[in-house]
Amino acid sequence: MKGINSISNLETLRESIQQQRDSAKMLIRICNTGCRARKSAKVIDALEDEIEKQGLGNKVTIKKTGCHGFCEMGPIMVIEPGNIFYCCVTPGDVVDILSETLVQGNVVERLLWRDPETKELVICEKDIPFYKKQKKHISYNSGKIDPTDIEDYIAADGYSTLCKALSAMTPAEIVETVVASGLRGRGGGGFPTGLKWRICSAAPSDIKYVIANGDEGDPGAFMDRSLMEGDPHRIIEGMIIAAFAIGASRGFLYVREEYPIAIEHLSIAIQKAEEYGLLGNNIMGTGFDFNITINKGAGAFVCGEETALIISIEGKSGTPRSRPPYPAFEGLWGKPTIINNVETFGNIPQIILKGADWYSNIGTVGSKGTKIFSLVGKVRNTGLVEVEMGTTLREIIFDIGGGIRKDKRFKAVQTGGPSGGCIPISKIDMPVDYDSLKEAGAIMGSGGMIVMDETSCMVDIARYFLNFLLFESCGKCVPCREGLKQMHYILTNICEGKGERGDIEALTELGHFMISTSLCGLGATAPNPVLSTLRYFHDEYVAHIYDKKCPAGVCKNLFEYMIDETLCNGCTLCKVKCPEKAISGEKKKPHRIDTAKCIKCGICYNLCKRKAVIVI
Repeated sequence: MKGINSISNLETLRESIQQQRDSAKMLIRICNTGCRARKSAKVIDALEDEIEKQGLGNKVTIKKTGCHGFCEMGPIMVIEPGNIFYCCVTPGDVVDILSETLVQGNVVERLLWRDPETKELVICEKDIPFYKKQKKHISYNSGKIDPTDIEDYIAADGYSTLCKALSAMTPAEIVETVVASGLRGRGGGGFPTGLKWRICSAAPSDIKYVIANGDEGDPGAFMDRSLMEGDPHRIIEGMIIAAFAIGASRGFLYVREEYPIAIEHLSIAIQKAEEYGLLGNNIMGTGFDFNITINKGAGAFVCGEETALIISIEGKSGTPRSRPPYPAFEGLWGKPTIINNVETFGNIPQIILKGADWYSNIGTVGSKGTKIFSLVGKVRNTGLVEVEMGTTLREIIFDIGGGIRKDKRFKAVQTGGPSGGCIPISKIDMPVDYDSLKEAGAIMGSGGMIVMDETSCMVDIARYFLNFLLFESCGKCVPCREGLKQMHYILTNICEGKGERGDIEALTELGHFMISTSLCGLGATAPNPVLSTLRYFHDEYVAHIYDKKCPAGVCKNLFEYMIDETLCNGCTLCKVKCPEKAISGEKKKPHRIDTAKCIKCGICYNLCKRKAVIVI
């Protein structure tokens, strides 16, 4: 059924789709987005070939889904019924999966997840610790539906919220529901979403616009990408509701060119929504018109800032402009415009369907709902994590993330992208919400979390992020352009052993000057990595500048490797692997490192099982 011309027709279609689903068939859900990096497409090809070869098409259905979240274990496959979770699946495993699980009803034990502590095998997805403390509201469909199949989304109650909004609510009621929910923007700034909508709704203009910001540029962040890839209709539904609430008839999805799967799935979703009468002119026969266009960004980090993004859509070079006027009053082509992150729009359907009270009871006083984070770095369980606001860093990093790799010590977590702050172990029990992060000298940002262990040098980390921001700054305003250049110059000198008295004071002064005078959010938050590491890891700066030492053994001019003769058993492994032949010694006798030849590549340090190679 296409061309839905009434709300009742959509409900009829939903019932028809659900009735046609064959519950007797086994269902294989396999990630076909992020897991492509681990050859999931080849697993799918092998599955399809083997099913056809064995004539099992009437017994099993393959559902190509979005991200399941547990990226460390990809490719991931979940089999229903039974919620059987298989991880690290290869094409060579397909025959066993079909013969054992599909035909005989047994599990293939070697493909199950094994608890690293208890060594116990876990069969069901819901019983894996990575998922237990999560609360999936926004990412619920990802990993469950085929993002390229609109009927899959409709069967999962998709577009039912749009029906409610268009048939049972006024635009003002929608706006006030979002206000009462307490939803704050998920793109970084955390501005109250409902207040932005209320301002734009009241702005006098016959033409208004809705923009979804999918220009995710933070290193290590992939929350928005996964949502666009795995559940594109949720974003579109949220945008249509927003457009109806403020009186807009045109919308734009701004997605960076580096996200080809997201662009592909969004394009399919828009096309299918138009074919089904859920998008375009006279939506479901209600007389409401709304059209969406995809704009591909060129990868400029600064275009994540709303005014730069608007200027980019207008066809000009994406650089920020001063505010006010704010986009809600004067945005795209001078007309009132609301810009929200795609995750923000992903919250809207549930808020309107379940009500403001339901949503506002999730999270903390100042930070409502759930938040998706990308958990990466030196943590065991990397992937996408959705938790209730107020969940502690300890719960995210250790309970969900499984702790630090190779049993190293946790040192810090950097939140909020390159403009975020580094939070130390002393704050490990801090709740993750907008206000707590701000107080700690960090920001929520779009939701990136980079975990660091004892081998990370915090001065070098600050330099790394400043280097990224230095190249991404548009250079329009002096505080950002020159401030970043000078801060990066000082940090580079410190890391190279050229630090001087007064550098710490200069970095502090420059940072606060940039915060108070920069034109846009990039410059105003760029000093956060420096100021937060100065605040929590001041001793490391002192060691670099005054002692000419790098305690973490990262800055090559500031440390040496040596072998502790009391620990070395002369296994010769380091000697054999040293690329510069800088290690000497007889077998079963203590070895030595020639510091004149050593290039500090770290091979010996990482190889030594007795930890005899030390940093001095």
